[in-house]
Amino acid sequence: MAAAKQEINIGFVVAEFNRDLTWQMELLGKEHASFLGAKVTKVFYVPGVYDMPLAVKKMAEDKSIDAIVTIGSVIEGSTDHDQVVVAQATRKITDLSLEYNKPIALGIAGPGMTRLEAHDRIDYSKRAVEAVVKMVRRIREY
Repeated sequence: MAAAKQEINIGFVVAEFNRDLTWQMELLGKEHASFLGAKVTKVFYVPGVYDMPLAVKKMAEDKSIDAIVTIGSVIEGSTDHDQVVVAQATRKITDLSLEYNKPIALGIAGPGMTRLEAHDRIDYSKRAVEAVVKMVRRIREY
């Protein structure tokens, strides 16, 4: 008899900024997690991508969460603000993944994209879910 696969519990950290986009990203990510046999057990909503690191840290401390997916959409404006937001958030999110030994995927679309390009990148959440599921399985096999 084959051993049952151990459940993978995923947490989502979702930006409310550009919610029309992140809502679709969240739904697609949840559907894909289910398709892959994983479960989204917690969702933490934050105002924007820049606010994600603290929520990611709180979720990383939760031993019932195996991996985290960040979901956001950062659209370019008239300044380079989008570049700063994504650069700072992603750097800290990467640090937290290493600090807590937990896969944390970037389902953040942007920077430097228009709203139309953002719509075309809604599937980034699906890619991020796939990445954390693969990482959890590979870490467990290691």
